Amino acid sequence: MFKLVNQSNTPASRDLFITVAGNVGAGKSTLTTLVGNKLGFETHFEKVDGNPYLEDFYADQEKWGFHLQLYFLAQRFKQQKEIHANGLNNIQDRSIYEDVEIFARNLYDNGKMTKRDYITYRDLFNDMVPYLKKPDLMIYLDGSIDTIINRINLRGREMEKTVDLEYWKNLHNRYEKWIAEYDQSPVLYVNINEVDLVNNPEHLDMLCNEIRKILGM
Repeated sequence: MFKLVNQSNTPASRDLFITVAGNVGAGKSTLTTLVGNKLGFETHFEKVDGNPYLEDFYADQEKWGFHLQLYFLAQRFKQQKEIHANGLNNIQDRSIYEDVEIFARNLYDNGKMTKRDYITYRDLFNDMVPYLKKPDLMIYLDGSIDTIINRINLRGREMEKTVDLEYWKNLHNRYEKWIAEYDQSPVLYVNINEVDLVNNPEHLDMLCNEIRKILGM
């Protein structure tokens, strides 16, 4: 159910910072809410409702991809500044690293973001890196592509239902490659094929006990 990699001998920071990573539909927001409430962490979420570009992006990725990625990068950087400054324990729905290494790169590799826009985007991210607070722990939601697709369909966002299956499969493959190479913090894998935090409260207890042990809480 759980697997820890990149275990660090460096003590966790005083103000703990957990970031949650995983493909669209994996359950990042649910985990962030439940773990945040259970452990008393300040929660931070990706802005989906009211996002001025997301629906347009799903209709025309080539036209709106660069705009959407800049918007997400700006929102995530604002979160990072708040997390760094608020003096609290924080948990964040989706890391800033995913925006760059998966979503923007995916658009560029598939010809839906120009080289000029991609270089501009990466340069901006690289300028932000020195100001980022590194996570004390990344929780990675790991599971099969079938589980991801089922969850996307269950939550019923119409703009996601119209997306070609190959897009989700491509993201899934990129996530697996990216997380295998990620080295900014310890990573706790959570197998979403086996773990159900909503319907099995004992799973949430088990997960929070793992987090406490890893972070020395």
